[in-house]
Amino acid sequence: MDINLPNILTLIRILLTPLFVIFLLNGMLFFALLVFTVAGISDGLDGLLAKYFNQRTELGAYLDPIADKILLVSAFISLAALKIVPGWLSVIAVSRDILIIIGIAMFTITRIPIEMQPSLVSKCTTVAQMLAIFFALLDPDFQGAYSLKWSLYWMVLVLTITSGLHYIYIGFNILQDALEKNQTQK
Repeated sequence: MDINLPNILTLIRILLTPLFVIFLLNGMLFFALLVFTVAGISDGLDGLLAKYFNQRTELGAYLDPIADKILLVSAFISLAALKIVPGWLSVIAVSRDILIIIGIAMFTITRIPIEMQPSLVSKCTTVAQMLAIFFALLDPDFQGAYSLKWSLYWMVLVLTITSGLHYIYIGFNILQDALEKNQTQK
């Protein structure tokens, strides 16, 4: 069975997302920050535990990125609606995730096998997005905070676009390999 501690942590992250959004939309930014922080820690912890205790599962390989996307898309849309983060940043972040989901759906529908393996740039993108959301919610008041926040936003922009383009490249390679394999079988 695929239910283990890392997968339970991933499920908890999914379940925390509505609570995070409710707190956020009700102006309870401290509680939203607290829930987001717990969700972010659970993201790192589930991967660490899966690796350390050799508890990687197929369910976890699918569920973990889905949990990330649910949390991050919900956060970016809510924060943009509340004008806490720039709308353009949210559009870029959400568009990348939609692109990935469309790609996976396309390969599933066409029965082209794919392996769910996040790239290094994708992992860096997720970390940067989480840091940017955390920092936006924290909204610190110190010298240079504004510059740091905008530096994070620009880093998220660059990493998100790079990651999206990387996944497009990988997707085209998978598609081309599948077409070539299909041609040789005829």
